[in-house]
Amino acid sequence: MNDWPEGRSGDNRGSGYGRGSASARPESARVMRQVRRGATPPGPGPSAPPYGAGVPQQPSYTDGQGYGGDGYDSGYNTGQVYGGGGGGQGPGRQAQGRPAPNWRRRIKWTAITVVTVLVVTTVGTYFWADSKLNRDVDLSKVIERPEAGEGTNYLIVGSDSREGMTKDQMKDLHTGYADGKRTDSMMILHTGDNGSTLISLPRDSDVEIPTFVGSESGKTYEGTGRHVKLNAAYAEDGPELLVRTIEHNTGLRLDHYVEIGFGGFANIVDAVGGVEIDIPQDIKDKKSGADFKKGKQTLDGQEALAFVRTRYALPGSDLDRTKNQQKFLSALASQVATPSTVLNPFRLYPTMGAGLDSLIVDKDMGLFDLASMFWAMKSVSGGEGTSMNMPISGSVGSNLKWDDAKVKKLVEELKNDEKVTVSGN
Repeated sequence: MNDWPEGRSGDNRGSGYGRGSASARPESARVMRQVRRGATPPGPGPSAPPYGAGVPQQPSYTDGQGYGGDGYDSGYNTGQVYGGGGGGQGPGRQAQGRPAPNWRRRIKWTAITVVTVLVVTTVGTYFWADSKLNRDVDLSKVIERPEAGEGTNYLIVGSDSREGMTKDQMKDLHTGYADGKRTDSMMILHTGDNGSTLISLPRDSDVEIPTFVGSESGKTYEGTGRHVKLNAAYAEDGPELLVRTIEHNTGLRLDHYVEIGFGGFANIVDAVGGVEIDIPQDIKDKKSGADFKKGKQTLDGQEALAFVRTRYALPGSDLDRTKNQQKFLSALASQVATPSTVLNPFRLYPTMGAGLDSLIVDKDMGLFDLASMFWAMKSVSGGEGTSMNMPISGSVGSNLKWDDAKVKKLVEELKNDEKVTVSGN
C-alpha cells in the first residue's frame, strides 16, 4: 500500500527533488514559496490545509510591506534594524532618539542666566560698598541751619589724620607724627542743572564761631563773636562745628559731608594706577616732600599727597595750594570714572575698597550721592563746570578776609542754581 500522497509515491517522486536526491536542480520553487508564503501557487495542485488544528498562522510578506499588511513591521524590509536608517543616515537627518537642538531655547536661557548673574553681582556689590561707608557725621546736631536751595551742596574735607598709618608710612608721606586731626583743605561742590561749581575755602579764612551744640557733650556753647581761622572750627569740635561755622558765615546750607585722610587719599591714587596731571611749574618743597618738574606726568599716591599739600614753594601760598587741590581732585575723579576702572573688576573693587574704607560721610549719604559727587567733579575737570577760590578782599592779621559782597552774590546764585558769574581769587 502506498502511503505517499498523490503524485508523491516512493516510486514516482517526480524528479526526486527534496528527498535526498542527488539532483542539482535549484530550489527555486521553495524559494518562491518562502517569499510569497500564503499565496496560491499557479496551476493544479492540492490546496494548503486550512490554518487550525494547532498550526499557527504564519505571517506573510505581501508586496514586501511587512506581515500581511497588518501594520507590523520588523524593520528588515525598510533597513531600519536596531534604529538604523535605510541604507544609513542621510544628509539632514538626525539619528533616531537625538532630536535637533533648539537653538532659540538655548539662546533664551543663556540670556536669562547672564542677566541674572549681572543683577545678582550688581546688587551684591551695592550692598557690599554701602556697608563700607563710615557714616560718622550727624548733621542733625547742627542748629540754626539756613533754608535749603536748589541743587545739592557737598562739603569736601581733606584732613591731616594719620589714623591707621605706621611710622614708616608717616615718614614716607612726609606727614609728621602729630596726634588728632585738622583740616588740610575744604571745598564746597555745588551740583545742579546749570553745571557744577567747585569752591575752595582757604583754611586761613577769617570766620566767626557761632553758638553751637557740642557734637559729643550735647552742651550748648553760646557764640561770643570771636573770630578764628576756619580750620580751627574743625579742631575745636569736629565736622559738625565746621558745617555750622560755614553755614553761619555764608548763609548756604550744606547737604552732605565727605572727609578723607592722608593715608586714604594716597591709597585711592595707587588703587587707580596713578593720576595724570599737568604741573604748571617746577616744585620743590622739603616739608611736603614735593619734587616735581614742570609738565604732564603721572603721580602715585605718595607724590600726589605731596603735590596737594605743598604751599611754601608756591607764590600764592595757600591760595595757590587750593587751586592745585581742585585740579588734582578733579583729575582723580575723572580717572576713577574711566571705563578702564569702572569695567575692570581687578581695578574697580580695589579702588572702591580703598576709597570707601577711608571716607567719612554724613549719616544721610548714600552711594548714589557719592557717585553724583564724583561725576560732578569730573565735569569740572572736563571744563563743563567752574572752579574757584572763595572771593578774598584782604586780610585781618594772618587771616584771609572774604569779600562780603561777592560772597553774598555767589551764595545767591548757588541757592537759585544759577550759572555762577562771580570770580574768585
